Amino acid sequence: SCQNSNAPHQDTPTSGTTRVAVDETLIPIITDEIDVFESIYAMAGIFGIPCPEVDAFNLLLKDSVRMIVASRKLTADEEEYYKNKTIFPKQTKIAVDAVAFIVNRENPDTLITAGQIREILMGKIKNWSELNPGSSLDDIKVIFDHPRSSTAQYAVAEICKGQALSPGLSAVSNNSAVLDFVARTPNALGIIGVNWISDHRDSSNRGFLKEIKVVALSREETATKDNSFQPYQAYLATGQYPFTRDIYAIVADPRVGLTSGFASFLASDRGQRIILKS
Repeated sequence: SCQNSNAPHQDTPTSGTTRVAVDETLIPIITDEIDVFESIYAMAGIFGIPCPEVDAFNLLLKDSVRMIVASRKLTADEEEYYKNKTIFPKQTKIAVDAVAFIVNRENPDTLITAGQIREILMGKIKNWSELNPGSSLDDIKVIFDHPRSSTAQYAVAEICKGQALSPGLSAVSNNSAVLDFVARTPNALGIIGVNWISDHRDSSNRGFLKEIKVVALSREETATKDNSFQPYQAYLATGQYPFTRDIYAIVADPRVGLTSGFASFLASDRGQRIILKS
């Protein structure tokens, strides 16, 4: 329906209400950001909608929301769509994230090469004994958070370079379910956003959750302790951890309202400190 152009605007950059669609992989960070933003600006109400990344973009293009947080920018076709509506979305890079691989605490195989990860996802490596002949585990049970999530899209586009994933891979409903599944399944390999496995109880901000193990990945042909890296912030910054991605706040609002204010907050010093902690 057409908006009444004579009606007063209901929101400003620091007041009113709005909805923001957030890729479910990133919801822990954005929930923290919303809590702090609302504590500073008492007249603001932001409702984060966790959903698969594909759904977040669909909501944005249908004008169901004016802002999303996702792991990619708008495509050329999507930008053209907005250009035809004389709307020029603002896309702000707010973080560098990592796609992490997690295994059960009883699994001793925590050093894997990027090439082996690719072959696992494509179904060329199916058993833990192919990675480690001494492994007592059987088939590798790969688990995603959601078939339409950003991690699944990243696996196809970046890790497998556009080639199809193995039909033997599985997906659950969200990242919490991935953690639960890996924690109780010895032969599981979970794929998850790194902020889901950061231990917020660790005041030094250098710990992962104790319920699982985080795989160290190597760019070399053979993984060793010296050339394999877990997704710590330093290794994301230097590029030594192989699977990283940029995170964007995308605002498609024809006016400067609460979505613009929140996007600016995410990129501000205080907003960036919250991301640092995650």
